Amino acid sequence: MKVNPKDAPCGAEITGVDLSCELSAEQVTAIRQAWLQYHVLVFPEQDLNVDDLARYSLYFGTFGDDPFFNPIETHPNIAAIRRDANEKTSLFAENWHTDWSFQPKPPIGTCLYGITIPPQGGDTLFANQHKAYDELPIDLKEKIENLKAVHSAASGYSPDGIYGEDNDSNAGRSMDILISEEARRTQSHPLIRPHTETGRPAIYSTAGYIERFEELGEEESKKLLRDLYRYQGSAQFVYRHKWQPNMLVMWDNRSVLHKATGGYDGFDRLLYRTTISEFD
Repeated sequence: MKVNPKDAPCGAEITGVDLSCELSAEQVTAIRQAWLQYHVLVFPEQDLNVDDLARYSLYFGTFGDDPFFNPIETHPNIAAIRRDANEKTSLFAENWHTDWSFQPKPPIGTCLYGITIPPQGGDTLFANQHKAYDELPIDLKEKIENLKAVHSAASGYSPDGIYGEDNDSNAGRSMDILISEEARRTQSHPLIRPHTETGRPAIYSTAGYIERFEELGEEESKKLLRDLYRYQGSAQFVYRHKWQPNMLVMWDNRSVLHKATGGYDGFDRLLYRTTISEFD
């Protein structure tokens, strides 16, 4: 197995391992170490079925709870990230976020496996939030280092959210998204959050799911969130990932943000996704 770091603020490509086979304890340990070091791992040329994807995910934790996606028919813990060629809806997941940060125990990782990949566009961006924390300007660091952020899925998955039934622009959306009043529930997390395995601090999540800060008023929260959003997604923190068919990408939700990009109108795109929760 070879680990080849990307020329980027995060990310490494791993070759010389077949994820369709059961992995040894030594292989799993080596992959976990690379994951903690590089935060985003890319495995090209992996011919995986749903059971292979599920088995690989479970080497690193238990399945996460995906409350607002219906799973695919053939596996209860795999969701389809899908966009059809003729679709006119808004792009899914186009804002910086870390997956399901509104949960009391958010997933530590996400795996995404490319099945139908357009010949152009559809890159995924990742922003290293350890590096973003390390390089915080003093004035911004003083503003945020002791804040608790209130997270919620309401802006996306409530009935009047971006993907909700009340939004006419969602007609014809191919993804099987669940809409619920449960999305309005809130959960607080420290904005500066130590990684649960390495202890290294990172800026945890951003305006994708953060509604406000417990210590600040509404307007002050909104302004700070705008400033943070611009800073956290700055070019010096970002790795742009280009997809290929049969490619698995695994990222650490504790240390990176991610967002989708478009540019593939007229082409189908399909990936399978799992989330990973920390072992109990």
